Amino acid sequence: MSAPRPILLGIIGRPHGVRGHVRVHSYAATPEDLTSYGPLHDGAGRRFLLRWVASGIAELSELAEGQTTRPATRDEAARLTNTRLFIDRAALPDPDPEEFYLADLVGLAARTPDGATIGEVRSVHDYGAGAFLEIAAAEGSGPVLVPFTEAAVPRVDPASGYVIIDPPLELIDETLDDPDRAAS
Repeated sequence: MSAPRPILLGIIGRPHGVRGHVRVHSYAATPEDLTSYGPLHDGAGRRFLLRWVASGIAELSELAEGQTTRPATRDEAARLTNTRLFIDRAALPDPDPEEFYLADLVGLAARTPDGATIGEVRSVHDYGAGAFLEIAAAEGSGPVLVPFTEAAVPRVDPASGYVIIDPPLELIDETLDDPDRAAS
């Protein structure tokens, strides 16, 4: 049985006010849905319940040993700044046909349009201007970042275990195009 895969759903921001409330950036399709998944965790064992008090502002309660505690002051809330809020992948509903979660791309084989495997999707990065797939390529070459656009990634098939990548040639290291060269 594989370990649960954590999915980042939000990040605790700076405190709001003096009563322990915090700003929360939600990655859910509708920010308010962040509360519908039940307890969230920080990836290190701490569990939290979240209750929205205003748009983007939440009251957090930490769950520990059957007790709930919440920050009561601005300073206590400030200690939670930049805490990432996760749920396990199994807690998310199955995506609709022809849809997928970006986290489901991690571990898929990366193939060229002619079917040659060139590596594996190691990570999905999104810095705000669009997602990129990090492809761990052949031994001896570094990872390749491929823009996650329809032109560069024309096919995504999580059920079959692969993505087709066809990025602009300037993004691909020469060793990906010549497997014999990668082995030398």
